Amino acid sequence: MENSNENLRRKKELRRPRPQKKQGCFTLGLLIFVVLALVAGSYLKKHLATAKQTAADIYQSTDTKKARNVDAILKQNKPVSILLLGTDTGALGRTFQGRTDTMILAVLNPKQKTMTVVSIPRDTEVAVFGYEQYFPSKINAAYAYGGAKTALKTVQKYLNIPIDYYATINMGGLENLINAVGGLDIKPLITFSYDNQSFTKDQTTHMNGKRALAYVRMRDDDPLGDYGRQARQRQVLTKLAFKSSKLINLLDDGFLKTIKSQISTDLTFDDLIYLGTDYRVATHHMKSYSMQGSTEVIDGQDFEVVDTKNKQAITDILRAALDLEPATTGSTLASDNTIDTQAKD
Repeated sequence: MENSNENLRRKKELRRPRPQKKQGCFTLGLLIFVVLALVAGSYLKKHLATAKQTAADIYQSTDTKKARNVDAILKQNKPVSILLLGTDTGALGRTFQGRTDTMILAVLNPKQKTMTVVSIPRDTEVAVFGYEQYFPSKINAAYAYGGAKTALKTVQKYLNIPIDYYATINMGGLENLINAVGGLDIKPLITFSYDNQSFTKDQTTHMNGKRALAYVRMRDDDPLGDYGRQARQRQVLTKLAFKSSKLINLLDDGFLKTIKSQISTDLTFDDLIYLGTDYRVATHHMKSYSMQGSTEVIDGQDFEVVDTKNKQAITDILRAALDLEPATTGSTLASDNTIDTQAKD
């Protein structure tokens, strides 16, 4: 239920596109935290000591009770959800905690052999969990306010979806990852220049980590704004994920030592082994959606405001992927923080 605070002064709606389905997309977070486990489960077992140490180094608990029993979920091979956060630090000389430039909710369903991912616009209007007094806020501020815990709680309440795990990677991690696979050949979707890098539409160019980072970060000069940037991110991440001949480079001890300072997750080593052995089939089919709303100006700031109908559509998609009973979408302004976790019979 939407709160009466919605009567804030807002300007003309610019667009109201519906969530659109796209096929075959990996995401950066899944590539790091899941695909390494899915593709290289046997490697993890053979190199037990190194793998366990790396998992311990990147593990960071949210110190909060989960919406459901995640250990039981994994052991029963039921669908799991992972909130993937790409932060705007770790490269370009940035060392502060930062905000989330990329926020994606992913569901792995081994029985349906399907991975479902939903991109959430960084400017989505919410009341940040635990910081409701600052409403309206942008959803990308949740991480800056209280780290992964606050981001997870906010998204979970916003959509009424239980989130089982989180994973974060910063910009430096993306740069290192692309360099580790020898760069990518990308055909730019638009012509633009950013951070001393120039790109020409439809002219394929080889991108190292630095160049690819510039390509996926530009937003202001894209006619589609953040949605255009999301399209470029999906393009790069798809190329990255399917460069399978180079994935073994990601398992090099030197690379793992470099990347571990740029990653954090509450997936344990045992969790990753479960994903690598029992959830690998979930990569057979990919479904990708982008939650979209209307651009509105509130108190001088641009927000993406997703109406109840479009938000409910995303909630329905995610709950179906999780094999949960249908339920009303959430509201970050509601006093009740309960998340509906009722599974289908």
